Formats: sequence, C-alpha cells, structure tokens
Amino acid sequence: MVSQHLQENLCRLWQRIERSCQRVGRQLQEVKLLAASKSRTPQEVEELRKLGQRLFGENRVQEAKAKIPLCSSDLEWHMIGHLQRNKVRHAVQIFDMVHSVDSVALAEELNRQSLLQGKHLRVLVQVNVSGESTKHGLTPESARALLERSNEWKHLEFCGLMTMAPYCEDPERARPWFRMLRQLRDTWQKELGLLLPELSMGMSGDLEPAVEEGATIVRVGTALFGPRVHADTDVGNNF
Repeated sequence: MVSQHLQENLCRLWQRIERSCQRVGRQLQEVKLLAASKSRTPQEVEELRKLGQRLFGENRVQEAKAKIPLCSSDLEWHMIGHLQRNKVRHAVQIFDMVHSVDSVALAEELNRQSLLQGKHLRVLVQVNVSGESTKHGLTPESARALLERSNEWKHLEFCGLMTMAPYCEDPERARPWFRMLRQLRDTWQKELGLLLPELSMGMSGDLEPAVEEGATIVRVGTALFGPRVHADTDVGNNF
C-alpha cells in the first residue's frame, strides 16, 4: 500500500513544477523530477515507483550499492554527490549518470572504468557558480577547460551541467546562480560546438527559480520524502 504522504508530496511537487513552467512558457515534459533518496529505504523507493517515479539519485556509492539491488530493476539511478576516484569503479557499475564531474582526473578515471566495463556513461560537469568554499565543483573557467577536452574521453557522454546554489531562506536569491549556469551552458554550446541539453539545478526549497531559469532536472529529497530521521552532515546538500 502506498503511503498517503508520499502521494500527496509527489502531487504537490509536480504542481510546483507545472506552475513554474507556466510562468515562463515552458512545457512540463521539459523537466525531470529526481528523487534524492539518500538515507531513504528501499521500501520508500518502491512506494514512489508505484506512483510512477522512475528517476532516483544517491549521494554515496556505498549506500547506493546496498540499496539499488533491493529495488526494482526498471529504475534509473544518478550519482548526485561528490564522487571520490577510489569509488569510481563501483559508481560506473551501478549508476546511469554522474552529475558531479569536478576534475580532469575524475573524468579520466570515469572514462577508464567505463572502457573496462564496456559502458558509455552519461555525465554532467559540476560548476561552482557561487564560488562558495563549502561546495564542490569547478570554477567556470576550469569547467570550460574540461569541456574543451571532452572529446578525449570516448566512453563518456557529456550531457550538461550541474550546480548547487547557496542555501538561503529566500529562494529568489538563488535565481542569479541558476541563470548564470544556463548562460554558461548556452555560451559553451556555441563556442565549443557541444550539445549540453541537461541543467541539473534546484532542490526542495528553490526549485521554482531553477525551473524558471531552465532546469531540466530538479533534485528533491525533503519535499518529497519528508524530513530525514538523522541530521544531514553534508554541507549544502539540502535536497
């Protein structure tokens, strides 16, 4: 039996996304809702699956390795947290997309492991547009330099960019950072001749400005599942 609170939360989220799309003339199908399932149980994942949710994101490879085999096989899993190079082999095995490519060394290792595993992996470049020292991600200049080399890594498909805006009570204060990511994407597509359709940005508290500024993937945890039982010690991961 599906819990009523999950059903209601999912409905409210899609209403928020739809209203945001309507305000700027976007189509609802342009936006994907990613359920950030860190610290959530396989049972909760399965309940959302019954409601039609298919896209899930995890922050930690070890937790994902234990959880994903216990969930239905028709789900799509994305790595949305910081990825250490010593976890890349396992990440390539279990994830369909990695949102957090934040160094040339990580890109090289992802490509090497994808080659060894006979896989083409979709990836996003994480850009620290705000310059906050507490957040992972490349500076815009370094992100552009990495994308200039993207053709070197034949087993990676660079699909777009990801960012995390600084946390603030007023979601409108996140808008400039989302706008900056979109503008960077648009510029780099033209200058580098790349197709970068995905913009992963926006979480529980600031998804409206993210969608209005062009987000194609919003990463939502708390507004979907409810508050976590244990405090989240990852700075900035207020999904």
